[in-house]
Amino acid sequence: MLKLSEDRINLLKEMLEDGLSSNEIADMLDIKPSSARRQLRYVKALDSDKKVPKVLLFDIETVMMETFIWNGKYKQTIDDHQIITDWNMLAWSAKWLFDSKIMSDIQTSKEAINRDDKRIVNSLWELLDKANVIIGHNGDRFDIRKTNARCIEHSIPPPSPYQTIDTLKIAKRHFAFSSYKLDFLAKKFGVGGKIESGGYDLWKRCIKGDKKSLDHMNKYNIQDTLLLEEVYLRLRPWAASHPNLALYLDLTEKTCGKCLGTDFEDKGNYYTTNVNMYKALRCKNCGSFARLRQSAMSKNNKKHILAPISR
Repeated sequence: MLKLSEDRINLLKEMLEDGLSSNEIADMLDIKPSSARRQLRYVKALDSDKKVPKVLLFDIETVMMETFIWNGKYKQTIDDHQIITDWNMLAWSAKWLFDSKIMSDIQTSKEAINRDDKRIVNSLWELLDKANVIIGHNGDRFDIRKTNARCIEHSIPPPSPYQTIDTLKIAKRHFAFSSYKLDFLAKKFGVGGKIESGGYDLWKRCIKGDKKSLDHMNKYNIQDTLLLEEVYLRLRPWAASHPNLALYLDLTEKTCGKCLGTDFEDKGNYYTTNVNMYKALRCKNCGSFARLRQSAMSKNNKKHILAPISR
């Protein structure tokens, strides 16, 4: 958990007031830019008295199925009756966006041996039920659906409605990276990397209830969530379908729907549809664009715009 001394907090506040960027602050303090950004977010959160939407980043770890198979490794179809022991949730980690506190839960040695994940599924559900928005890497396809599967098996009802942000989908939609794995993206962005897991053997030791291995799995899982936050923040300006977080606030001024910033620059950009045009503003805080809801076209021009015929 991030903790800063009073002197460091005051120093960072002074640097922010002087208009220094996170990279400049990192150079002056001789720390990594990612560490500077994390510390600055911590300081900004201390001064924030806004009611903000609850945005949860989370990651889960599951354990493998045990099955009977016929001779050979390839081109096998595993039927239902061949499953000896089904998969289950081994661990989860989560944090609220910009919060320094990391939350996690993992099976005890006894639970791991018995493949009993009910307790940790319940503890994760408590967080999901509070969230307005949930962020995961491949979260829509894996983490959320896997969590839902364990919830319904344990007769746990759906959590309160939430929106989702999937960093894997953002990366694949907008960029041609050589890999889309979280570890690759984090290293590409210079914000860190995964903890070495030791591979398949770690999961094998965990299901046997090895306490040391379970502790290592917990650390591995927590690091994934820390990386997820950094990768999300780097991708955020590009996220075209990002939930509009400003909807959760009582607004008194123009507010960025992604970062809740209120400082914009107008350089004459426009967002156009087939039949309309809107002024586009760049958020100075996160760098993303947003458009005004009022049309930038005159009534006379709009009257003479023809709509294309759809096929």
